[in-house]
Amino acid sequence: MTERVHEPVFAQPLVPILTAVGVALLIVVAVTFARTAGLIAALWGAGGLATVVWLRTSRGPIYDLAYGGLIVLGILAGQFLVGNPPLLSVMFTVANMMEIVLAVTLARRFAPGLNLSTVEGCARFLLSAAVVAPIPAALFASMCLYAMNGADIAASFQTWWFGHALGLAVFGTFGLALTRTHLRVLRQPWKLVEAILLLGLLAGASWVVFWLATVPMSFVVIPLLILVAVRLRVLGISVALLIVTLSSVGGAMLGYGAYAQTLSEVADRAMLAQVMILLGCLPILLVAALLEERDLLADRARAGQVRAERASAAKSRLLANVAHEIKSPVGGVIGIGELWKSGQIGAVTDTQREMADMLVKTARQVEALAHDLLDVARAESGAIKVDLRPTDVHGVLEDVARVTALRPDAAAVRIELECAVDGMVVLADSQRLTQVISNLASNAVKYGGSGGVVILKASRVTGGVRIEVIDQGPGLSPEKQTQLFEPFNRLGLERSAIEGHGIGLALAKRLVELQRGDIGVVSEPGQGATFWVELQAA
Repeated sequence: MTERVHEPVFAQPLVPILTAVGVALLIVVAVTFARTAGLIAALWGAGGLATVVWLRTSRGPIYDLAYGGLIVLGILAGQFLVGNPPLLSVMFTVANMMEIVLAVTLARRFAPGLNLSTVEGCARFLLSAAVVAPIPAALFASMCLYAMNGADIAASFQTWWFGHALGLAVFGTFGLALTRTHLRVLRQPWKLVEAILLLGLLAGASWVVFWLATVPMSFVVIPLLILVAVRLRVLGISVALLIVTLSSVGGAMLGYGAYAQTLSEVADRAMLAQVMILLGCLPILLVAALLEERDLLADRARAGQVRAERASAAKSRLLANVAHEIKSPVGGVIGIGELWKSGQIGAVTDTQREMADMLVKTARQVEALAHDLLDVARAESGAIKVDLRPTDVHGVLEDVARVTALRPDAAAVRIELECAVDGMVVLADSQRLTQVISNLASNAVKYGGSGGVVILKASRVTGGVRIEVIDQGPGLSPEKQTQLFEPFNRLGLERSAIEGHGIGLALAKRLVELQRGDIGVVSEPGQGATFWVELQAA
């Protein structure tokens, strides 16, 4: 989920030099238009620009030293351009470098992926780089200003922290959001038009709210920011926050808007604008990160579903091919075994006749397995079609009971039928329903016949009919019940004398679902098992 690949715009060799020039220009603008209490600017974008470029372009310790040197020169140049005396310029340069280096160090430590597309990544960057990093620099600068000209320490600290935290948060998130992934979305013409319209609407609203209005109306921009977050995600909201921040702080510092009408002190107007952005607007960035993270997880889930469907289709094709390949040679083996057993290919001894019987029996088991594999493959691929018609449940259960009683392993088992003769009609495919109930009844005889009784029961339930196959066998533990309908899972009976392949219940479940019904089991160890099927009444 992390994206550490350097974007083309950040990989250019002139980027560090251009960043130093940009830092100097931002300092000139900030000091010229936004300087307030204690000679500190209310909005400081230079630190955010230097930090984000450093994070996006770092290539090792030597690069860090060279880049840090360029930023020092950029900060000093900006300080001298606005006319600050040498001592004040050096002090501000040291304080700013403390902040930038600490922001880079904390971001690398606590938000190494620099990924704003998750709530965790976004929160980690804001807390480490924007909230914590300006604190030491604010203390240092406020103490120095107090020593130099007696500036109020609390006011200086407060102004520095709010202004620099805002700059790191707004300019930093904008820089980190400029990734291939985010910019790729804007290649879609309709998305680009939507972004221009929404951001243009927000810029116009910000101009009215923070420059023209005479009463506080900052709440107007909140719904627009939420709309931008929902439609344009992280990149859009980072641009929107930049627009709102420049409008609100700029209007407050230059004496426009409601802040200038209600507060006379520049420091108070700046503080009100800063608090509004940090507490009212910046949390919306987390909303955009949450939505983008949800989109990413949804895309991964869809991709996983596609892969699973492809794998399932490939498995179904393999099962079908294997079953088809098995049927022909097995049929030949059965034919040869029958001829051998009957003596049509020569005289046979009793031992040879017994071996021929075993051969035919084993081959018929393989043939039955092939038929089951074909049914499973067809069911999973959707090739099995069901013809849903009114079906008499009593007739189905009667047929199943009659056939089951003829099984060799049912000789010692009594098959009982509990079903009303009239009115028990469901919407089902009679052939497939008979196949499902026959499978459940044969399992009851094989695995639960030790109880001596197998009951086929039908009763009315709300909106349908419930068919139950009840045995008095050893029952099933809760763990085994969760594995019952898994293909090829015989619940540890693979080496038992009971024949089976673990396919029947999985096929039964699919056939019931195709008939718009439900299937399940109720059982406890030592108390038998009740397999049930519920179908809609006709």
